[in-house]
Amino acid sequence: MFGIQIRIKYIIKNYKKASVESGKKANKKWLCAQFNLDETKPLFAFIGRLVGEKGAELLPYAIDYAVRSKDISVIVLGSGSKETERQLFDLIARHSGNYNAFIGYDEKLSDIIYAGADFLLMPSRVEPCGLNQMYSLRYGTVPIVRRIGGLKDTVIDIGDNGFGICHNDVSVQDMVVAISRGKDFYNHQKEFKANRKHIMSIDHSWKVSAKAYIDLYKSIN
Repeated sequence: MFGIQIRIKYIIKNYKKASVESGKKANKKWLCAQFNLDETKPLFAFIGRLVGEKGAELLPYAIDYAVRSKDISVIVLGSGSKETERQLFDLIARHSGNYNAFIGYDEKLSDIIYAGADFLLMPSRVEPCGLNQMYSLRYGTVPIVRRIGGLKDTVIDIGDNGFGICHNDVSVQDMVVAISRGKDFYNHQKEFKANRKHIMSIDHSWKVSAKAYIDLYKSIN
């Protein structure tokens, strides 16, 4: 039993590890149709509060730069800082077809984004634990995270024989580079698809943590 479960009541098509490609495709197709995005391009998403702790004020600038190449799509779901909300909303007209946003809270939509996106952006300043990155793993969505707190503990970079993409600083430059790395990873479809199946199998339940503690105490005794 995994600690993080897919909330199948909301997503367009349920899927497991064996059916992840068809499941992701169905959810991505619906999502892109609703938000005027191209389903053939890698889809990057942000889900969460638009506040400083989450590094959200960087999103408008990083997205504005990253989508200029027109070879990726980005979707944002969240609310918080009114200035960040305004900036994200203003980008919609400028980058129609490559970017869209839902300003507000919608649990059903968040589940579909987890299921349909290829990457999840988490440029957090503070993240003692973090659940979104663990949700994304269960949905087969690659987390792109800043190395901090629980994100550093649960996501290993693909450059270190891991499965996610990590960056060190809360900066527009680091976010843009991380997104570029994600795009390159997506273009190597054989490795990317294998990674999807792998991350869906990662177990972050308390069963694993409890065993680690037991093994530690046994080694001490």
